[in-house]
Amino acid sequence: MIITKLLVANRGEIALRVMRTAREMDVATVAVFSDPDADAPFVHAADEAVRLPGASPADTYLRGDLVIAAALATGAQAVHPGYGFLSENAGFARDCAAAGLVFVGPTPAAIDAMGSKTAAKELMAAAGVPVLPGVVVGDDTTDLPAQAAGIGYPVLVKAAFGGGGRGMRIVAGPDELVDAVASARREAVSAFGDGTVFLERYVERPRHVEVQVVGDTHGTVVHLFERECSIQRRYQKVLEEAPSPAVDDALRAQLGKAAVAAAEAIGYVGAGTVEFVLAPDGEFFFLEVNTRLQVEHPVTELVTGLDLVRVQLQVAEGLPLPPEVVDARVTGHAIEARLNAEDVPAGYLPVTGTVHRFAVPDLTGVRVDSGVADGSVVGVHYDSMLAKVIAYGATRDEACRRLARALAETRVHGIVTNRDLLVAVLREPEFRAGEIDTGYLGRHPELTSPAVSSHVVALHAAAAVLADAAARRAGARVQHAVPSGWRNVPSVDQVALLTHGDDELEVRYRRHRDGWRVRVGGTALDVGAVQATADRVLLTVGGVRRSLAVHRVGDDVFVDGPGGSTAFTEVPRFPVPGSAAGEGSLLAPMPGTVVRVAVAEGDTVTAGQTVLVLEAMKMEHVVAAPTDGVVGELHAAVGETVDTGAVLAVVTAVDA
Repeated sequence: MIITKLLVANRGEIALRVMRTAREMDVATVAVFSDPDADAPFVHAADEAVRLPGASPADTYLRGDLVIAAALATGAQAVHPGYGFLSENAGFARDCAAAGLVFVGPTPAAIDAMGSKTAAKELMAAAGVPVLPGVVVGDDTTDLPAQAAGIGYPVLVKAAFGGGGRGMRIVAGPDELVDAVASARREAVSAFGDGTVFLERYVERPRHVEVQVVGDTHGTVVHLFERECSIQRRYQKVLEEAPSPAVDDALRAQLGKAAVAAAEAIGYVGAGTVEFVLAPDGEFFFLEVNTRLQVEHPVTELVTGLDLVRVQLQVAEGLPLPPEVVDARVTGHAIEARLNAEDVPAGYLPVTGTVHRFAVPDLTGVRVDSGVADGSVVGVHYDSMLAKVIAYGATRDEACRRLARALAETRVHGIVTNRDLLVAVLREPEFRAGEIDTGYLGRHPELTSPAVSSHVVALHAAAAVLADAAARRAGARVQHAVPSGWRNVPSVDQVALLTHGDDELEVRYRRHRDGWRVRVGGTALDVGAVQATADRVLLTVGGVRRSLAVHRVGDDVFVDGPGGSTAFTEVPRFPVPGSAAGEGSLLAPMPGTVVRVAVAEGDTVTAGQTVLVLEAMKMEHVVAAPTDGVVGELHAAVGETVDTGAVLAVVTAVDA
């Protein structure tokens, strides 16, 4: 059949990505959207859009019945699930078929076969694909220590269903085993609705390498080479590339053969990914098959010249794989960076808020797949990824350089991101040499908690106050030449108070000969040749001229320049008195849902002991006691939703 109207059962950047190809193929598109997404870019991009009442995924994007009803109401013939949500739900695929809709993806039987990682391993072993030894954890954990010892430490606890790093823990020894299994089970139930977990041998210093496969309804299955996905945090990918710097032609052939065998074993149709763990000696083992399009599919597209969404739609129409797919070759190198709303130094905590400005420079060889725009709101209900920035080059080094520059010049205001981490990794010598594995970020704490340059902060603070001064002068109705503020004596300092992170900065500035004298905290700057407007400051310090962009939203000021991006908040001159959290208060580090309370009022706790556990953006986050003490107050209960900064508990310190 020919598809003329397609419903995209997803949101954000992948919805926009699918719609872009559909439009090129003259296929009309239908979006479905939750209430928080009502004004999202993907909704405006669709030809038609249908509301899914509610906010949480369970009430909206996971409601297959509502999605199918929307497709039937709008006359769509096919449903593209994107990734996540319903993309690997065999029941949904069956329901689509029963409703007369084409599910753009593999058959329900193939999804079922790979839905359980334990059953999938047995099937792959029978097909001759290398697998790791492991065992399913039952309800009775009495034999758990013996089972783990039989596999050999370290072991990996993994959820049997789902993916994305959720329900996964590395266990170094028996003392950690029971708690790790319990935590993984809770996370697996929350993310996938099934708490089954299993133990598996953990390969030391592994690489995560995956192979793209595509199959048609005529029995042809081919692979489109490998992707390197070893740069990960919390078992979730951060940077991906194609081809892998660790894979030579011989290993590539072996990986491709194993991936095709895996796909053929389940009669795979459409685009999918076979994931492997690659040991330092070149031995590899099956991990899982992702029966959907992957987040990182753009790197394969750039090195093969293919459009994988187009291939998906052609296969869904019953067409055979075209020659350019069957005979695909790799040319050049591509690297993808996931730009996430998260606080890296705080342990990759997800961040919510409004994106006041989002801009990636238009550079040669750089592609942007984004789901946000100026004004987009990042909430607690969905994944923290804002966009994917992908660079292509003739060589890996060229791709690295292009991507690092694109990210360094990217402006994201209003929300904390992992941008600086991505740039640091791309410029780090070990990464540039291709010497990476899944433990890379853990070995490089200097990348995740970089030292902040006080000189850069001072320069940016100076730009912030000088831009504000220029804006005040430009808006003055009289005496334009008088310095901004209340003083008209040039020799007297103007004063502004800014906060930067946890620091409060006093900025003093006044005109001096041909420039300004600025003091930011303890740093003095002689600033010459200033040209300032409300949104750009050109200043010279120490003989070096710099152009700094300034963007103000209310009391928040964002400064971008060669040294990176800095966010400040102006402290009001006359703050409104308000309550502050008392000493010993444990505050919610992000908005989320309380999934576990480990103590009761009156309990004695030690520093670092778990008090409660929050879930936000599909991940668990432990809130621990800051000191030895007694739980004097407990303000949170299981199932309660809390905002950032909410007082969860109060621990009263015990005097030594």
